[in-house]
Amino acid sequence: MIKLIDTLCNISGVSGDEEKVAKFIKNEIKTHCEWVKTDTIGNLIAFKKGKKTPALKSMVCAHMDEVGFIIKHITEDGIVKFGVCGGVDPKILVGRRVRFNDNLGVIGIKAVHLTTLAERQTVIPLNDLYIDIGASSKKEAESLVSLGDYGTFDSLSYEFGDGFYKAKALDDRYGCALMIKLIESDLEYDTHFAFTVQEEVGLRGAKVASYSINPDIAIVLETTTAADIEGVKGHERVCVLGDGVVISFMDRSTIYDEELYEKATNLADKHNIKWQTKTLIAGGNDSGAIHLSRDGVKTLALSVPTRYLHSPSCTAKISDMEETFKMVSVFLKEGIN
Repeated sequence: MIKLIDTLCNISGVSGDEEKVAKFIKNEIKTHCEWVKTDTIGNLIAFKKGKKTPALKSMVCAHMDEVGFIIKHITEDGIVKFGVCGGVDPKILVGRRVRFNDNLGVIGIKAVHLTTLAERQTVIPLNDLYIDIGASSKKEAESLVSLGDYGTFDSLSYEFGDGFYKAKALDDRYGCALMIKLIESDLEYDTHFAFTVQEEVGLRGAKVASYSINPDIAIVLETTTAADIEGVKGHERVCVLGDGVVISFMDRSTIYDEELYEKATNLADKHNIKWQTKTLIAGGNDSGAIHLSRDGVKTLALSVPTRYLHSPSCTAKISDMEETFKMVSVFLKEGIN
């Protein structure tokens, strides 16, 4: 599945501009499901026929969008001023390569010898950053990019170390890849799949998709923050790379259904699936919108622990990805009814 994840992560798809990702996914799944459609907001919705029709309608969800940049101003000397789409920490931005379609740029700041001591000791505000696209004038810059254009990190994907994998947009192209593989497989029960948009800017696509599908049960496939690095101890590590799929009981946007949580953990133990839970109430995902849809949806989140989320270097372990695939496959077979 790594080849598929590579392909998905290298497609540009910032929140609000997911069309290229949706087009690729649709071409991958259209011959493996009963129907696939794009709704008004841009969600890709698919229905896969299983061996049986369950008593409870189920939906599996992952978001297509990634964090990124949007051009908001071009200066007279051809410098691009930008805003961010999603939660991007300004501390990680200086010197990063970015891409606007076929045009490259680099995020820059005022030269260090022009800064004050106070400026050098504080985080550079987002408004003080800019993108240099190699233009010498506003006219030249406008021949390359336009106001409102979306940009992404320009970053290679690769495997390294003891089974580690690094990519931009792993949040949540991994979930999308997993859903593609599920649609290509033989399922025990009829299942709806929602590849959602605009998760990073407010769970917007999930709100629309869950209202439309109106499921009884939803499974959200995600990545989640791992802080298992030097200097972080105990529960503040949140989760750990190599310890398996993360089955959440709570985060900032959702208290997960207790019955589904217990069913998932019991199934993991039964099938010798390596699992862990989050030890800090942090983060959130499409579950926050889904579980509040209509008269409520029982929701379960299965995530891959990932370091350096919302950066060009999201890092996970392939073994955790494999355990997550096993977990959702078992749950769709034994946990729906």
